[in-house]
Amino acid sequence: MDQLDEQERAGARDDGPGGRGTELPRPRHDGAAQPLPGAAGIYLEVQRSPAFQEVRRRYRRFVFPATLAFLAWYLAYVVAATAAPGLMARPVAGAVNVAMVAGLGQFLTTFVLTWAYARHARLRRDRAALELRWDTQEMTRGAGQW
Repeated sequence: MDQLDEQERAGARDDGPGGRGTELPRPRHDGAAQPLPGAAGIYLEVQRSPAFQEVRRRYRRFVFPATLAFLAWYLAYVVAATAAPGLMARPVAGAVNVAMVAGLGQFLTTFVLTWAYARHARLRRDRAALELRWDTQEMTRGAGQW
């Protein structure tokens, strides 16, 4: 039953025994849809709220660029290690070469990115997300669903 509900929300097709591909009903987006009862309706209401959308926007504005930057840095390291072994073998100081410095830079980047993510979450999202959580819990208690 839950799978069918997910398919209906996604606009899935039911090929049925004849394979005709009848389209399952889709939810209405004209504002005239009936509200869902209980907690499900509350969670959808919260998800559509401007406060929730702002938390998501802040999350995405940090995570997507940070992820792309880290992946680019990692791929540059891997490509350089395979395509330019002479460059990577070049000594920097004593027995330490460019490949070792870049490899340690990967670890350093991971720690810096983790710190930056935690700081961003603490300063930009945690308070708003906590307020949404408390509001949602209060609404579900009021609906008798908690």
